[in-house]
Amino acid sequence: MKYDVIIIGAGPGGIFSAYELVKQNENLKVAVFEAGNPLEKRKCPIDGKKVKACISCPTCAIMSGFGGAGAFSDGKYNITNAFGGTLYEHIGRDQAIELMNYVDEINVSHGGEGTKMYSTAGTGLKKICMQNKLNLLDASVRHLGTDINYVVLENLYAELKDKVDFKFRCEVERLEILEGCAAKQVSEGVDGTEGVDVRTAKSGCGYRVHYAGGSDECDRCIVSVGRSGSKWMQQVCEDLKIPTSSNRVDLGVRVELPAEIFSHLTDELYESKIVYRTEKFEDNVRTFCMNPYGIVVNENTKGIVTVNGHSYEDPKKQTKNTNFALLVAKHFSEPFKDSNGYGESIARLSNMLGGGVIVQRFGDLIRGRRSNEKRIEEGLVRPTLAATPGDLSLVLPKRILDGIIEMIYALDKIAPGTANDDTLLYGVEVKFYNMEVDIDENLETIYNGLYVIGDGSGVTHSLSHASASGVYVARRIASVIA
Repeated sequence: MKYDVIIIGAGPGGIFSAYELVKQNENLKVAVFEAGNPLEKRKCPIDGKKVKACISCPTCAIMSGFGGAGAFSDGKYNITNAFGGTLYEHIGRDQAIELMNYVDEINVSHGGEGTKMYSTAGTGLKKICMQNKLNLLDASVRHLGTDINYVVLENLYAELKDKVDFKFRCEVERLEILEGCAAKQVSEGVDGTEGVDVRTAKSGCGYRVHYAGGSDECDRCIVSVGRSGSKWMQQVCEDLKIPTSSNRVDLGVRVELPAEIFSHLTDELYESKIVYRTEKFEDNVRTFCMNPYGIVVNENTKGIVTVNGHSYEDPKKQTKNTNFALLVAKHFSEPFKDSNGYGESIARLSNMLGGGVIVQRFGDLIRGRRSNEKRIEEGLVRPTLAATPGDLSLVLPKRILDGIIEMIYALDKIAPGTANDDTLLYGVEVKFYNMEVDIDENLETIYNGLYVIGDGSGVTHSLSHASASGVYVARRIASVIA
C-alpha cells in the first residue's frame, strides 16, 4: 500500500498525530502501525489470585497497544514546561503550552468531562516546601484517572477507526529510505556516529516500512515508538546515520503509604512534583507519578519487570493508600554511553533476587535487614501489589539508595508519617529514556518528511508533551501538503 503518512506507534504521540492529520485534511491516506493489541484486547493476565506475577506475554498488554504505555496509567496530563520534557526548546514555550491546552480540550470533549484540573498557582504549599529544602514545581494537571483515560481512548479510536488504517500486532522490523533519498555522508555526528549533509538529505524523500509478511510505502513517516521502543529507535538511527546524543536513566523506588499522610498535598494539587537536592552527594531526587488512593502495578519492558502506579477517578475503585515514585536521574559521561543498559542491569538484578518486583518496609531498610512476609503482614500498610519481600540495598547502588532515604526524611517534614517504619518501598522503578534524536524546530530528522516525536525522540517524557508533539507535526505536514 502507498500512504501519504505512516505513523509508527499508537501511543499518545501517534494517536494525536492521526487525529490532527485527518482533522486538517480528511483526504489524507494515513496508516498507524502498532506492535500491540487494540484497546479492547489489552488485558493483563495478572489477577493477584491465579496469576500473581508476569508470565511474559508475546506482547505486553500494559506497555503496548492502542494508547501506548499510558493507556493504563492514571491519566495525568501535566500542562507545564517545568517538567515532562524539553519540547519547548524546539517549538517555543508559548506554543508548547498552547498545544498542551489543545490536547486537554480534546480529552475533555472525548469523555473527560467533569474531571478536575488542579494547579499549583497560589498554593501555600510551595512556601512550606521551600522552608524544608524542597522545591515544588509549577504545573496545572488534568487528572482523568485510569478508568476515564480508558474511556477517552475508546472514544478517540471510535472516531479514527474509519478514517485511518490501524494495523495492530504489526511490529515494524525496519524502516527503509526509498531510492534517490539517501543522504550523503560527509561528517562526524554526535557521539562519534557518522553524520550527513543536510542539504542532500532535505531534497525530498519517501519511506518503506517493513513488517512480518510485507511492506508499505509513504511520502512522510512519523515515528512515535515511546520509551519501550528505545532499542528499536536506536537501531533505526544507526542504520540511517541519524545523529543522536546520550540521554539519562532514572532509578528509584515506588513508595506506598496511607493516603491520609499525603492528603493535604493530593487533595489540593493531586500531582505534586517535588525536587530535593541531597546533602551528601548533591544529587536531585524527585517525586514522580503520584497516585492518591491508587494501586501499585507491574510493568514489563521486553521481559524486564519493573514497578509503576495507577489510580482511578471512580471512588469505588480507590484504595486507602497513596503511592508515588522517588527517582534519581543519572547522566553518564564518556566513555560510557548505554544509560538504558545500566538501568536494565539494575532491574534484572531485582528480578533475579525477587523473581520480579521486591518490596521492603522502610524500617527494615534503615535497620539493614530483609523484609519478610510476617513483618509486612503485621504492618499498618496493606500492599496493593503482590511483590516479593526482600532487601533493596542488594539491588540499588548505595549512592541512589542514600539519596532516596534522605528524600524520605525530607518529605517527612512536610508530610509527617512518610518515614514511618511501615512505609513500603517497591523496587525497582526505572524510567528508560531514548537517546535524544537530532531533530529540528519541526521535529524533523535530517531526512525530509521523517519525524520523530513523543518519548521515543528523547525530547518528551510525559503524556501531555508527547500528545502535543503529535499535534505539532500533524499540522506541519498538513500545511506542507496543502
